[in-house]
Amino acid sequence: MKIAKLKLSNFRSYSQDTEIDFDDLTVFIGKNDIGKSTVLEALDIFFNDGKGTVKIDNADANVNNAKGGDHDICISVIFKDLPEKIVIDSSVETTLKDEYLLNSDSELEVMKKYSGGKSPKVFIKAQHPSNPNCSDLLLKKNSELKKIVKNENIECQNQSVNAFLRKSIWEHYSSDLKLAETEIDASKEDAKQIWEKLSYYMPVYSLFQSDRKNSDADSEIQDPLKEAVKEILNDENLKTTLNQVADEVHSKLNDVSIRTLAKLKEMDPAIANSLTPVIPPTDSLKWADVFKAVSISGDDIPINKRGSGVRRLILLSFFRAEVERRIRENDNSGVIYAIEEPETSQHNENQRKLIEALKKLAAMPNVQIILTTHSAYIVKHLEFQNLRLITKDKNDIRKISNVQPRQLRYPSLNEVNFTAFDEATEEYHDELYAYIEGEGWMNEYNATSAVAQTQREYIALKQNQAREHWTVTLTTYIRHQIHHPDNTENTRYTKDDLLDSINMMRDFIATKNSSQKSK
Repeated sequence: MKIAKLKLSNFRSYSQDTEIDFDDLTVFIGKNDIGKSTVLEALDIFFNDGKGTVKIDNADANVNNAKGGDHDICISVIFKDLPEKIVIDSSVETTLKDEYLLNSDSELEVMKKYSGGKSPKVFIKAQHPSNPNCSDLLLKKNSELKKIVKNENIECQNQSVNAFLRKSIWEHYSSDLKLAETEIDASKEDAKQIWEKLSYYMPVYSLFQSDRKNSDADSEIQDPLKEAVKEILNDENLKTTLNQVADEVHSKLNDVSIRTLAKLKEMDPAIANSLTPVIPPTDSLKWADVFKAVSISGDDIPINKRGSGVRRLILLSFFRAEVERRIRENDNSGVIYAIEEPETSQHNENQRKLIEALKKLAAMPNVQIILTTHSAYIVKHLEFQNLRLITKDKNDIRKISNVQPRQLRYPSLNEVNFTAFDEATEEYHDELYAYIEGEGWMNEYNATSAVAQTQREYIALKQNQAREHWTVTLTTYIRHQIHHPDNTENTRYTKDDLLDSINMMRDFIATKNSSQKSK
């Protein structure tokens, strides 16, 4: 199962219903404090139910909505690549389609509603029968389903199996199901069983945050190992082995308890009869906690005491090693790696290695990668389809949109910032200049009437400190000042000059791109 979409409502800065599309590799960009990390943390809350990196509380409701009395948060995930069949009670097979648990796009939509920071109520939002004669069948007991079959004289091959009963009833009303969007409570009867089985198909979600507490128990570098433990323990064969171990321990503990109570009964029957052994069920055991102290250290210095660059290097190495492991072992288990600002404390070469590793991981079966970044270098090495731009309007309403190609043919964070936030920067000016120069268009650009009218004198300094007077366009004037900051002989260009030059280059490139498309 993979994430197709995420829906947020009343969660932190996302005051209104907000829908976000996901690919195998999805990268969120935008200004600081715009809500990039919020998306990753919402997913952590959804998948890990407060047992992961983030816990939900009252303060997570949107501030403005909370002032109006609305404290209810909804986090919904829509899944694709669904299991073909689901096994109930170890023997009975059914499908999400047969149970009418898919939405209008034939995807699984799971809603988790939180109120006051409490445990969520889980619903499956689906196109489900609304005809009163055959609605809510997933919430009915076996006896209730049998009663419907008997009263309506419906044939059913096996009335001891609820899935068969439901199928027979729905087939009986097949011409009048009245399918409608329905929120099905996943905490009752067979809906609960199906949800519990679906949970086994859920991918492991691992969030790596950019800023973590500087403590031995919660160091940034422990996360790769902790997440590795989660993946390892999610292996089906290992689950079976651990369950066998737990059952054996459970059996022997039960024997000890029975023998102890038997001896107590000889001494005081009244007390003995009032006591019963309490042994946690196998499915409640937290095997991951056995390995919670896993860590990497060197020279007796815990990694969390090392510099942030070293910590991120180890994180980088974890992902590169994970690529090789999944290829070598042909590992197709579902996993989602969510990483905040992977470029932190890394120079361009390490950023290149990291993004290459993450792109390889994202291309593997059942793997999704989610990033936030401020790195123009990382963005440049992505595809447009990978990018999601987060903005807000004058009413503070968040909007998440796909990034479309503009003037430059490759994804550019500088261009995104210019088009979305009107940020005219020297870096973007440089990118545009280099693009025109690289395409061999510079002479044609300088000859256009709008550009030619901006000519001015530029004083160049030669190696022997001799001065030469050149006549150049505004664009070239700015370019020389950017690349020769030590030359103070010329009047510094203004912000308006920079903006005018950028717009002239953008207009020129747009015209060239348009003419090439029409050929």
